[in-house]
Amino acid sequence: MISLAAIGGVALVELGMALTPGPNMIHLASRAITQGRRAGLVSLSGTAVGFVCYLLAAAAGLSALFAAVPLAFTVVKLAGAAYLAYLAWDMLKPGGRSPFAPAQDLPPVSDARLFSMGLLTNLLNPKIALMYAALLPQFMEPQAGPAWAQLLQLGGVQIIVGISVNGLIMLGAARMSRFLAVRPRVMAAQRVTAGTLLGFFALRTALTRTPGPA
Repeated sequence: MISLAAIGGVALVELGMALTPGPNMIHLASRAITQGRRAGLVSLSGTAVGFVCYLLAAAAGLSALFAAVPLAFTVVKLAGAAYLAYLAWDMLKPGGRSPFAPAQDLPPVSDARLFSMGLLTNLLNPKIALMYAALLPQFMEPQAGPAWAQLLQLGGVQIIVGISVNGLIMLGAARMSRFLAVRPRVMAAQRVTAGTLLGFFALRTALTRTPGPA
């Protein structure tokens, strides 16, 4: 059984990542603003299925792979850290853009298309791949049971937090967009906060130790 510290750590990391701009946030906000909340909810359901796919893949073999081939974890870890650092700079540099001001000329699409787009956006999201491949393993503890069982529990925490945050962002996207559009200082503060969090997670990821065998 995973510890409360591990639950809290995963929840905090996922909260930070979910609140930083990325493909999921931009896609959900854009669809909610252009097609309404129902379209956003359909897209969110595809995002949720994408999380489950990553979780099952992680439980099936990622931990064993990293334990057997530490170099694989190192490569993923450094690539993930570099990606997070890039996202941090993209937010902090002059002219960085907020996901709450997405392009509003997206054409309406069917529910099936909305679901598949939400699913594919999540599956192709490097931030989510990083979460399951390099971040979750650092919260695993030898005394907490088999690696696959810990990953399922930690992944469950991540999914709950991720879907909750993305859902709230999606539901409030239109209102938030209007609010920030007339408050440039608040918009700037949001970008600085998000970029700083990303920079912190980039450093933490780079310093993550290779997980031991299950």
